[in-house]
Amino acid sequence: MDIKKYKVTKAIKLENKDTLEYIEDAEKKLKKVRKKLADIQNTMYAEGKYSALICLQGMDTSGKDSLIREVFKQFNVRGVEVHSFKVPTELELNHDFLWRHYIALPAKGKVGVFNRTHYENVLVTRVHPKYVFSENIPSVNSLEDLNDDFYHERMEKINQFEKHLVDSGTIVLKFFLHLSKEEQKNRLLRRLNIPEKNWKFSSGDLKERKLWEKYQFCYEEVLNRTSTSFAPWFVVPADDKPTARFIVAKTILEAFQKYNFKEPRLKQKDLDQLGEFKAQLNNE
Repeated sequence: MDIKKYKVTKAIKLENKDTLEYIEDAEKKLKKVRKKLADIQNTMYAEGKYSALICLQGMDTSGKDSLIREVFKQFNVRGVEVHSFKVPTELELNHDFLWRHYIALPAKGKVGVFNRTHYENVLVTRVHPKYVFSENIPSVNSLEDLNDDFYHERMEKINQFEKHLVDSGTIVLKFFLHLSKEEQKNRLLRRLNIPEKNWKFSSGDLKERKLWEKYQFCYEEVLNRTSTSFAPWFVVPADDKPTARFIVAKTILEAFQKYNFKEPRLKQKDLDQLGEFKAQLNNE
């Protein structure tokens, strides 16, 4: 599988990107990849030199939650942190739009997973610009102030934010789970038809579905303006969940393998005393 074909390296049109791909034995292949990922993450944790930020975006029902569960299930719990960003709280709105994301960043040695990300600030707020008024920005007084320039500038600030993270030792990988409108319909119906899945359904999902084309436009702009060499976007066909999970896991694995993480060595004085330490324990 060539990971490069999912990476956004030039301007794209989402309508030309497949939403359905089927990789044979994807679940079996995922098991092997996530074991390798878990082993690498343990070494990364021990080394404590790099961190990683995995960003997941996609329309409702695109499979973000289940992907997180399946891809990272073998990670040492000490080494992975998942953050799901909801509607900003009053405290969060009293800071700049990146603050709540900054304080959730993974420490060195850890993998952070953002389920919905800082990109909500140029996606949801662009579809629903009135949300920006809650941020109480001095330069924003009317809807006319929330024009293309406003969002393009925000995207550039996000690029700068991610460049700072990478320069500080964070590996940034971003995945857009590309779902078809028809498959979203099927998944929403499944939530309604299966009683134990009813809790996942919200009438708001149907309202947002009516804005599908607006969201597609906003996502396309985000992908084209914020996929960089240091923090790339990958467009992952999401209609088949096992395939999407495997693609994401394989992409992360290939990225991590480039870093050649290594466990730290004991200090020489401790190495010189290994025999003594063993003897002390054996003679207890």
